[in-house]
Amino acid sequence: MVKIDKEFKPASNLKKLYYSYMFIVIVFFILLFQFPILLFAPSMAGFFVTLFISVPILIIFIFTALWIPKYYGTIFYKFTRNEIFWRRGIWFKATGIVPYNRITNIDITQGPISRSFGVSSLKIQTAGYSVGTKASAEIRLEGIRNPIELRDLIMDFIDKRKPVAVETYDEGDVDQKILNELVKIRKLLKKPRRKR
Repeated sequence: MVKIDKEFKPASNLKKLYYSYMFIVIVFFILLFQFPILLFAPSMAGFFVTLFISVPILIIFIFTALWIPKYYGTIFYKFTRNEIFWRRGIWFKATGIVPYNRITNIDITQGPISRSFGVSSLKIQTAGYSVGTKASAEIRLEGIRNPIELRDLIMDFIDKRKPVAVETYDEGDVDQKILNELVKIRKLLKKPRRKR
């Protein structure tokens, strides 16, 4: 379970999920491009075309296979009493902080492959990101084993805070300011006018 003020990593099955995605892409590529070339091209020409295409794909495959564990090693999340902190990335490092009082929506997503590995993603949207034509998640917590428990934990933190719009003004203070302005206007209207 998640501990407050302690960094935690996604489930290790997230690496297996990434490897599965990589395997699916490679199989799809082989079936879509390599297999037809071997079937319909003349034997020697088909071999060279397949070799020409396969070498870069093999390099990308090896690179991706080595990159996945390194990328997984950079993913960290941390929950504090006031906000969620995240960081990830090898070449392009990304970090972010989202206060609980700005969170507007939490979605749990789980595709068939991630379901087979027992992991889900939480997409957390905030007030600033959900406005506009296309809503996007400000944070995506990936590789979560117990997404409902984690969502409930976040919702408990949200329930203890006022939304940002409420925190920016105090109703009593606004009423008093309006009343003061009305009194000033009334006094100005009661003043006798000077003739020019």
